[in-house]
Formats: sequence, C-alpha cells, structure tokens
Amino acid sequence: MSAAQSQTTLVAKLENLQCHFTWDLKANETKLLYLSDKLVDIGTEEGNSWLGHIYNLRGFIQYKLGSTEDAQSFFNKAAEAFSQTRNADDGPWLVVNYGNLAWLHHHLGDQAESEAYLSKVDALMKKYPPPSQDELHAETYAEKAWTLMKFSTDKELVTDYFQRAIRMQPDMVEWNTSHVIGLASAFKYGDTKLVADILEKVRVSKELDPENVFLAAYYLQQRAKKGENVKDEARELAKKVLRNPVSSYSGLKAILRVYKNYESIDEAIDLAEEALKQHPDERYLKRCAALCYNWKIILFSDSSPKKSTVDTAVSLHEEVISLYPHSSLEKKIDLANIHTNSNHGMAKAEQIYQDLLRKDLEPAEQQILYYHYAKYLNYDRRDENKSIQYHMKAAAIPDKCFYRWNSIKVLEKIKNRSRNQMCGEIEEFLKNL
Repeated sequence: MSAAQSQTTLVAKLENLQCHFTWDLKANETKLLYLSDKLVDIGTEEGNSWLGHIYNLRGFIQYKLGSTEDAQSFFNKAAEAFSQTRNADDGPWLVVNYGNLAWLHHHLGDQAESEAYLSKVDALMKKYPPPSQDELHAETYAEKAWTLMKFSTDKELVTDYFQRAIRMQPDMVEWNTSHVIGLASAFKYGDTKLVADILEKVRVSKELDPENVFLAAYYLQQRAKKGENVKDEARELAKKVLRNPVSSYSGLKAILRVYKNYESIDEAIDLAEEALKQHPDERYLKRCAALCYNWKIILFSDSSPKKSTVDTAVSLHEEVISLYPHSSLEKKIDLANIHTNSNHGMAKAEQIYQDLLRKDLEPAEQQILYYHYAKYLNYDRRDENKSIQYHMKAAAIPDKCFYRWNSIKVLEKIKNRSRNQMCGEIEEFLKNL
C-alpha cells in the first residue's frame, strides 16, 4: 500500500471512531473559554464519577484552543481518572479516550502513535463488544450525551442517548442524575407544566441518588420557589455542603438561592463567607459571595446601602472578574448595577456599560448586555425610549433564552399600555419577530 493510500485508510478509521473529534462539537472561542471555566469549577476531587469525562472534554477544548500539550495532558488524566472511578485498568469507558488520543496524535503528525491507539480501540471493541452492530456501548452513550449537553445541542438527542445508556446499565444512577440536572437547567424558564414535570423527575432522581447533595439542594430551591417552607431543611443541608469538597455541584449556590427566596440575605452572606473562610483561595466561593452581596444591594436595599457593604461588593466583583477573564460579562454588569446604587457611582456604571457595548461580543452575550442595559436606561437613567430600543435589540437576537423572552414581555407590556410614542413601532417590531 502506498503512503497516500495508507493515510486515506487511517483517516477513514479515525472518522469512524466515537470521540469528541467526530461528534461535531461546534463552538467559537468565546464558548470554548466559557466552557473551560465551567469545567474547572466542577472540581477534580476523587470520587467524582464524571471526572474522566471532564478531563476528556477539557482535553478537546484545549486542542481546539491550540494547546496540544495541555490536550494530551488532560487526555492522559482522563485515562487515569477512569481507572480510579471504575476500579479497573481497561473497559469500554476508554473507547472515547483512546479515540481522542488517536485523533490528537494524527493531528500532531505522529501516525505510528495514532495507529497504536486505533489498535487499542479495536482491542477494546473485541473484548467488550456493544450489544449489537447498530448500537454503542452504554458508556459511550452516556459520555456522548453528557458532552453534547454542554454544547446546548438537540435536547431530544441528548435525552435519547442518556435513556439508551440507562436502559443498558440501570445501576449507573449518576447517569440518570446528570440527565435530570441537564433537563432542569435547560428548561428552567419553560412553561409551568414542563417545569412541574421536570421537578417530579428531580424528586424521583433524588430518591435514587440520596447522597447527591447538589440534587437535594436544587430540589429544595425549587420547592422554596413554589412557596413551601424548607428553611430548616436548607440549614441542615448547608452543614453538609460546607463539609463537602468545593465544587459548582456542591449545592452551595442552590442553598443560597433558598435563603434569597426567603429574603434571608444576611444568612446567605454568612454561609458564603463561612465557606470562603474554610477555603480562602477558591475562586468559585468568591463568585458565590459576590452574588450574595449583589442581591443585598440590588434586591434588598430599601435605601442607599452602607458604604462598607458597597465597598465589599465592589472589591469582590473586581476580584471575581479578574479570576474569570473569559466568563465575567454578567459580573461586569452586576458591578455596574452596584455602582448605580452607591453615591456618585452612576458615572462608573455608565463607563462599564459603554466599554462593554464597544466590545466585539457573540450574539448570546450581546443579548444579555442589551437586556441589562435596557433595564439600566429605564430605571436608573429614566430614558424609556432608549430603553425600548435596547429591548428591541435584545429581542431581535434569535437565541431563545430568558433575556429575549423577558425583553419581549417588556415590549408587549409597553404596547398594551398605549402610553408611549413608540407603541406603533413596537407593534410593528413584534409582528415581524
């Protein structure tokens, strides 16, 4: 076989693999950097059943960002993590990892190493054949579903893959838990019936996975939103959260939201600061503390907040922004809003907004910025017409999310009141959406 034919055969084999390089994971640099931040905050404690998948995805993201050395390091860590969590040196869970390494070495020009990993995949498939020729391993379905969920792709496809994995291995309760958490996150602004259905799924999952603190905290948060009194349960669960490793899936933020729901904002601040006292260098905890101070100033201040409270909030937000350089848009907006609630802070708020408006943002980020700037113009600048223009800008971006939906609601409310000179323009705009 000629060198050209050999290369063609190798590429064909690579394209048939099930791994991150063949799953059509489309994302721009902004999205990749944002995802990278989110994955870091999940944590890397032993016992995390998704640790191998986290490292696999972080490796792929680093490859897409141009860092092949980091990519290889993460793929190697993924193999080690799978060995620890599965308590075995090999198994079908390594199919995706070996596929990633085969592709990486191909891109690095090391065809011999690429072929070696292809041979490892073939050996695994012979040793652990999938249920049928048309099906994948349960482990592959689970990892593919978990990965696609991070990229906000077809929710029905994600559900299908999770359900296939769960049917094949019903004892893997963490697959069901992650599926339900993903559903809850995707549809948190959906219609009431849909949200009620997902909440029931969360309740059932909590019974199946009783040790999952994040799930328990999330369920409490949803019950509190429905008007149930779960304050004592939240306090008990908070003690458990503080004992657990720091992670965005520790349940801390959900407990803080329960306190917010009951307007116990000082209790939320105390909890966040206690967690930060135990782990003073954890950036995720600083983010949680900043969120609590933002609530105190923006939502729960009847008059001008104390200077000491504003100073703490500003300091925390500025530190969090520096710690999250790639995913701090909303924190910058929060900082602007904090300044509007302080004496002589309006100029600083306007400067932050103007700096953000000049940035080259992705459409989803623009939508968030336009929505918040519209609110700021209306409530803090008393400029309703300019506010309407920015709500239109937010609504015109087709990303179907909370910000677009809320901007449309605001525009409809103004149109129905029929008191603004732009009502005709709003009606025409909404008709053409």
